[in-house]
Order: sequence, then structure tokens, then C-alpha cells
Amino acid sequence: QVQVVESGGGLVQPGGSLRLSCAASGSIFIFETMGWYRQAPGKQRELVATITSTTGTSSGTTAYIDSVRGRFTISRDNAKNTAYLQMNSLKSEDTAVYYCIARRIGLSTHWGQGTQVTVSS
Repeated sequence: QVQVVESGGGLVQPGGSLRLSCAASGSIFIFETMGWYRQAPGKQRELVATITSTTGTSSGTTAYIDSVRGRFTISRDNAKNTAYLQMNSLKSEDTAVYYCIARRIGLSTHWGQGTQVTVSS
């Protein structure tokens, strides 16, 4: 059974940094696409960043929503089936529950339980 577990959330001041981790287990194959969604109170869930690797290496094609481009960096370690989201220059509007997803090509998407990120002074 596939499990996706996030960690690394917390409270940080505006301008600070956090690094989220996402470990996917239960598959002998890598998840070609891993990414992060977030949902702020009263708002719809939005896709923040994805990284897709089809070559088996830990490098991959990345994509970001405009509001985080240049501040957030997504990366992955295929040997660990783990993805990371480095978040710098955090703003209050980044406050949300962050969810990790892991997906193999053509198969269903697996979700983590979410980790809270709060940016506040």
C-alpha cells in the first residue's frame, strides 16, 4: 500500500525559510511525478510545484505557480522516493496546509495527510 508522508511544516516569520519533505513508500518503482499542493483557509486547493522525472534520475522537469516562482524550489531524491520543497522569502499569503502528491504515469495520485505552514510575526 502506498503511503505519502509530509514533514517540515511549522511557524515562521515573514521572510523566513522552511523546507518540506515528502516520503513516498509502498512501491518498488519511482513516482515519476511528485509535487505539492496547498490550501489556505476559505480558499481552493492549488497546485504549487511539481517535478517530473522519466529518466530514473533525480533531476526532472519542474513547474511552479507564479506566486512562488523564484522563492520556492522543488527537488527530489529518487533513491529515497522523496521530494522536497525549499521555501524562502516566505510571505503571510503562503500560510496554508501543504499536501504532497506522488503519481506514477497513467496511475492514480497518492496524497499525503498535509502539513501546516504558518507565516506570521
